[in-house]
Amino acid sequence: MRLYHSPTSPYVRKVMVVLHETGLLPQVTLIPTAGTPVDPGSMPLDQNPLGKIPALERDDGPALYDSRVICRYLDAQAGTGLYPPAPREWDSITLEATADGILDAALLMVYESRLRPEDLRYSPWVEGQWSKIDRALDTLESRWMDHLSDRLDIGQIALGCALAYLDFRHDARGWRATRPRLGLWADGFLARPAMQATQPPAA
Repeated sequence: MRLYHSPTSPYVRKVMVVLHETGLLPQVTLIPTAGTPVDPGSMPLDQNPLGKIPALERDDGPALYDSRVICRYLDAQAGTGLYPPAPREWDSITLEATADGILDAALLMVYESRLRPEDLRYSPWVEGQWSKIDRALDTLESRWMDHLSDRLDIGQIALGCALAYLDFRHDARGWRATRPRLGLWADGFLARPAMQATQPPAA
């Protein structure tokens, strides 16, 4: 298998954590990739016409893309149960969707400051993205701690990567200040070997 990869992409990191947790990493060749929504650069357009990473080339079928699809495929290959059976399954994939929604909003904030000309930036739009993150974090703090303290699943992996990305790109927002339990959980999750092995370079 060949994974189109950038170490700073939080969606790629989610896949990399799954590769570590499932033991499948030795079976994957990493292909460095770079690009943006306005310049695809070396993005794998033949493998993913949307021009996004991660994308996973397989020997037995077309390339897979979107981190949720790739993670589910890898878990099925390894049989590690990161997607538990129902009824817990619905909680796990809802948590994964929440984490990915946090990442979507956080990335849009980064794109606004890095890709849009300064005179065209719209601060209320940026704050609107942060409001989504803010609400999601409050919900996680108040409703999801029991799930987060249970056995490892894809929702926890997705959330760990999302919170790490907030630390990486939006630390000045101080998301931990009013979510002590979520912050404590994030600290513990970040100590996992798979998370330590996939830390992005400082940039």
